[in-house]
Amino acid sequence: MNLSFWRAPRIPVLSLRGVIAAKPHAISLAAYREPIERAFTLAKSRKRLILAIESPGGSPVQSDLVASLIRKRAEELGVQVMAVIGDVGASGGYWIACAGDEIYANRMSIVGSIGVIGGGFGLVEFIARHGIERRLYTAGEHKARLDPFRPEAADDLLFVKELLQDMHAEFKDWVRTRRADRLGPEDQVFDGSYMLGTKARTLGLIDGFGSIDSLVQEIGGPRAKPLMIEAKRPKGLMRLLGRSAIESVADIAEERLISPSLRL
Repeated sequence: MNLSFWRAPRIPVLSLRGVIAAKPHAISLAAYREPIERAFTLAKSRKRLILAIESPGGSPVQSDLVASLIRKRAEELGVQVMAVIGDVGASGGYWIACAGDEIYANRMSIVGSIGVIGGGFGLVEFIARHGIERRLYTAGEHKARLDPFRPEAADDLLFVKELLQDMHAEFKDWVRTRRADRLGPEDQVFDGSYMLGTKARTLGLIDGFGSIDSLVQEIGGPRAKPLMIEAKRPKGLMRLLGRSAIESVADIAEERLISPSLRL
């Protein structure tokens, strides 16, 4: 007896959930290379792959690397990619969504935020008030740009603004390339705002309203089910092993103090 007739069709769905960063448990090329390859292998037969996106954004570099690999495999294998934004697909999350040939969302989804943000804190008066002397040794005129323990310099401010504008230009070019003539007025699309799915559809950031289930059934029929593909994550006690929470927090604090935080 041929049981394949009774078996529900399975449509591959690549789940991209979380912040985008070159860190454990985040969306990055290192974490998602294997799931992306596996997803496209499973998508060969029907030439369809769904991306399930739940991300507020993060690293511009990792956003670009993940989206670029998805596009490369889609073009090599002739697979149509359909992105579905759940609760949020903003900033870097929207960058990855643009790897899809079509983008869908819920009316209440948070979409867009096509911009770049960076910043920190100025602690000059704080350390002076507490009698703390800042000692910093560098080689290179601008090695200590944006040091939070020094007064903000005019040329440093100009530098970081130009850097933000350059990143924003790359983001806009990517969206223009992928969305082409579907986009609405650029002064509304590229001002950095996030919006509900209803407005995103009006401005051409998404193609329509839909869910994972609705697209799965559209591709495979009413009996079709999603075949979820995810990055491997530690389970049970393995999540608690390794560096302590205090060490991890200290690492984050140090990184925030010594380097500019620029993210999508």
